[in-house]
Amino acid sequence: MNIRNITIIALTAIMPVANVMAQSKNNVIDEVIWVVGDEAIYKSDVENLRQDYQAAGQRLPGDPYCVIPEQLAVQKLFLHQAALDSIEVTDAEVFEAVDARIEEFIDNQFGSIERMEMAFGKTQTQIRELLFDSERSKLLTQEVQRNMITGTKVTPAQVRNYFKSMPEDSLPYVPTRVEVEIFVRQPIVTQEEIDKVKDDLRSYTERINSGQMQFSSLAALYSEDPSSSKGGELGYASRGDYVPEFANVAFSLTDPKTVSKIVETEYGFHIIQLIDKRGDKINVRHILRKPRVSDEAIETCINFLDSVCAEIKNGDYTFEECVPYLSDDKDTRNNHGLMVYKNPMTMETRSRMELKELPTEVSRAVSGLAVGEMSKPFLMMNTQGKEVVAVAKLKNRINGHRATMADDYEELQNVMIDKLNGDKIEEWIKEKQKTTYIRINEDWRNCEFQYPGWVKE
Repeated sequence: MNIRNITIIALTAIMPVANVMAQSKNNVIDEVIWVVGDEAIYKSDVENLRQDYQAAGQRLPGDPYCVIPEQLAVQKLFLHQAALDSIEVTDAEVFEAVDARIEEFIDNQFGSIERMEMAFGKTQTQIRELLFDSERSKLLTQEVQRNMITGTKVTPAQVRNYFKSMPEDSLPYVPTRVEVEIFVRQPIVTQEEIDKVKDDLRSYTERINSGQMQFSSLAALYSEDPSSSKGGELGYASRGDYVPEFANVAFSLTDPKTVSKIVETEYGFHIIQLIDKRGDKINVRHILRKPRVSDEAIETCINFLDSVCAEIKNGDYTFEECVPYLSDDKDTRNNHGLMVYKNPMTMETRSRMELKELPTEVSRAVSGLAVGEMSKPFLMMNTQGKEVVAVAKLKNRINGHRATMADDYEELQNVMIDKLNGDKIEEWIKEKQKTTYIRINEDWRNCEFQYPGWVKE
């Protein structure tokens, strides 16, 4: 079984937004229908998810009153294993996932923040808070699965033997993918704007130290970090979870009443307050402020990139020659601008990507380009959440086709590795069923489960 299918089984139960929309639904008479370990699954959990699937137009592979409880049960097996293995994720990681989820809602489902808020009957901040637990569970589940599949390898001979007897129409279909290079310039922020941000942070410190306001209240009002909805709290994290500048100051704090000096990182300017220390981990809250980029600075970057593109078109330089010296993007600068996609499960990277795997702004910029053509300069947000100006070049386009050993060995290799990884996880679920206490109400047993081991005679 493909690892992507296994992951869907484990995660679809936590990916819908039942908790977000539940208040707008009719109440159901609640009862415990399954018990997995010491965790209960309620009838309302199943009903809310069923209504979410229905509202989203998603069809389930079978009876929802069989499929959904099993999804929830599989999820609980993974979360129980995460607890046994002491696997943790930081609040910062969860909020990053929440923001990506909301962006997905806006881009693929609602079209705007306003429509999303109207559909849920809640503000964006409230939606973020209600998605927190489900995204945390998703990240924990992914980490458990990643630990299970780390190190799976296959040889070229194994791949060749696996696919040689397969009918051509059964071979994997490789969707259209592109290779994209990017050239990025960071607009210069004026010293006046930097001074303004620092003055604001100093004023927050004075209000905290004088007792006028709590740090968490000011973070909720003014911080430009996703953690603002949690009063700036980041959760327990190790030194390596933060950029060095932030970690050096955060881990030097000893008094929870003290507010740190102003810290500059690639994300902006921060002040930090210690909440608690636990072994080699700390829990802090912070306020992040990002200096605003002026229209003039953006225009300067656009003009600069226009001039560089003109020289490239004239043959004075190549795109790849300019990037290492002139691009401000640390992620691609040393790779001549080539963008890569990192698989969140295996952490493997690849340069060939589907358009939907690119940042939205980049995807739009290259979608109509010919191979070798450069886009016009465009605005985008970088991985640090800062506004930058970029030019993208379509290095290559590989049209969709059936995979072949000659042209798509890497793709076929990944399919086989996915198959082996899927088998590993499927076997783990079956073994976990044998050692976990499971009780299913009589009325909920008459199902063709994907994993029959739930019902123990």
